[in-house]
Amino acid sequence: MIVLDASVLIAHLDQQDALHEAATERLLELAGQTFGASSITLAEVLGAPTRAGRLAAASTALRSLGVSELALPPNAAERLALLRCETALKLPDCCVLLAADAADGAVLTFDERLAREAAQRGLTA
Repeated sequence: MIVLDASVLIAHLDQQDALHEAATERLLELAGQTFGASSITLAEVLGAPTRAGRLAAASTALRSLGVSELALPPNAAERLALLRCETALKLPDCCVLLAADAADGAVLTFDERLAREAAQRGLTA
């Protein structure tokens, strides 16, 4: 399971994003893998399309990509609090780490700090 960060999904969905091509290329390279994203990540990704009146189109694009919504695991509050304190990452980034850990997966992100923390935990794609 490849757990996708908002940075990758936002770039993929927005053709004007500076990382659009890189995101699309990376997703194509991993096309044989299963993709997932935490509920929190998906809410973050869908914010801009919702404001622009494109929620349905963005949701369809995510389904076409095969992104599964990953619910928070049991004891998520405690585990997220620990991750926040250990890493000093923002809560949405901690949700990515927790989702990858719970799914025994790997993180795909363009965020350097999140990528570094994922690597330290053996959660890299």
